[in-house]
Amino acid sequence: MRINDEIPNLTVTTDQGSFGLHDWIGDSWAILFSHPKDFTPVCTTEFGAVAQLAEEWEKRGTKVIGVSVDGVEDHKKWKGDIEAVCGAPAGFPIIADDGLEVSKAFDMLPADAYLPDGRTPADSATVRSVYIIGPDKQVKLMMTYPMTAGRNFAEVLRALDALQTGAKHGVATPADWTVGQDVIIPPSVSDADATAKFGSFETVLPYLRKTKLPG
Repeated sequence: MRINDEIPNLTVTTDQGSFGLHDWIGDSWAILFSHPKDFTPVCTTEFGAVAQLAEEWEKRGTKVIGVSVDGVEDHKKWKGDIEAVCGAPAGFPIIADDGLEVSKAFDMLPADAYLPDGRTPADSATVRSVYIIGPDKQVKLMMTYPMTAGRNFAEVLRALDALQTGAKHGVATPADWTVGQDVIIPPSVSDADATAKFGSFETVLPYLRKTKLPG
């Protein structure tokens, strides 16, 4: 799986029923994030962080879905722990990837999870991957963490804002950008076209021009 690849339209089984990934995404943005296993400490805190951001995902027209190698009944039980820890309902679905179909299709497994003959050991677990997917069903961003390091979902949210801003306005965003800060006009846009589209802008370098978006 690479940036701008279309995700496979797999039919997945979740704690909220079975559906095709493309149908589930519909016209929304989506975030798919994988976890090594249910009832594990780091994963529980991460799912809790996602649950606490429910209103933020909704504001951005974004659906979230988890992936874990355990089954549906384990997912349902685990959500009780997640909600007790984070104090918010975990309303998003979790894919039961006990056959590793999703993990393999998205290349979520670590290198040592593959045997020389192409098989996968039964005890393989996914690494901590995040995929931000656009309404066109294409991967817009990927992040991969090792099993020991919890993800920063504030950064996932910030990256989602940057992607949606770029898609809407045809701009790029600088390092550490947050909503409301100046954006970058792509070098492919001439000064004349930039003036027509954005009005005034600041030329920091010949190839680095910044402008403000309308509030």
